[in-house]
Amino acid sequence: MQQLSHYIRHELATLYTQSELSALIRIILEEVTGLVYTGINPDKINNLSSSELRKAEDIVSRLKKSEPIQYVLGKTEFYGLNFKVTSDVLIPRPETEELVEWIVSESVKGKYAILDIGTGSGCIAVTLAKKLPESKVYAWDISDAALSIAIENARLNNVTVNFRNQDVLSADEIKLLISKGERYDVIVSNPPYVMEAEKEDMDENVLCFEPHEALFVPDENPLLFYDAISTMAMDMLKENGKLYFEINRGKGDELCRVLKNKGFEDVELRKDISGNFRMIKGVKKHGSHK
Repeated sequence: MQQLSHYIRHELATLYTQSELSALIRIILEEVTGLVYTGINPDKINNLSSSELRKAEDIVSRLKKSEPIQYVLGKTEFYGLNFKVTSDVLIPRPETEELVEWIVSESVKGKYAILDIGTGSGCIAVTLAKKLPESKVYAWDISDAALSIAIENARLNNVTVNFRNQDVLSADEIKLLISKGERYDVIVSNPPYVMEAEKEDMDENVLCFEPHEALFVPDENPLLFYDAISTMAMDMLKENGKLYFEINRGKGDELCRVLKNKGFEDVELRKDISGNFRMIKGVKKHGSHK
């Protein structure tokens, strides 16, 4: 075990902190042996098969190129659930777990119609379907590749989510849906919100491996998706329906104004565990449509 651990530390020392390396060693050993770390016998590590050794070396090789461990393994955990991930979808983040927790905590037992816009891996939709089993959950994305991953994740977690390829920026299509009477109790979205100008401050593993269409918006229109979704939500939310967003931490005040101008009430900004304003909620009250 010591020999393999030393190899991993040596190869990745310039890329990760000591605490990150310790976590990666544990993850790699579990992946290679198929055993829980605490139950791995040192003799097992010292007598790995050639295929197991190759697997460990392949993982380390990909990590050296800054590929995220989640993509290397093809999986991650979100809100205590297991999810498949590929480079077609964003890696679910802890702050998104906090957004889901907010929704769950405010959704007293009942049968809700919930829509997740820009579902990606399906982490929000699948988790809400799992935690609010009496609800009907719907999810949109414009990427067929992402939707195929999301469908797998719904199966993996034994929940039903109604997935659809739908572009929220297609005004004509949205008008048609509104005219057909599609209505929801909750609409949630973690849309693209990183401005092109912010690229230079981003980690290489995000820039090189995660899907740009799910991350970036034009500098001249950074609230593009928030504007479109909040406009749509005013028509598609039921009375007292709630709209939740994950947001760019520098756009909180601006988004408060956007939601209030659209007619939303009880607009609330929330901080994530790091103390940054990363979530916002608005409520559609009776007669609040403008």
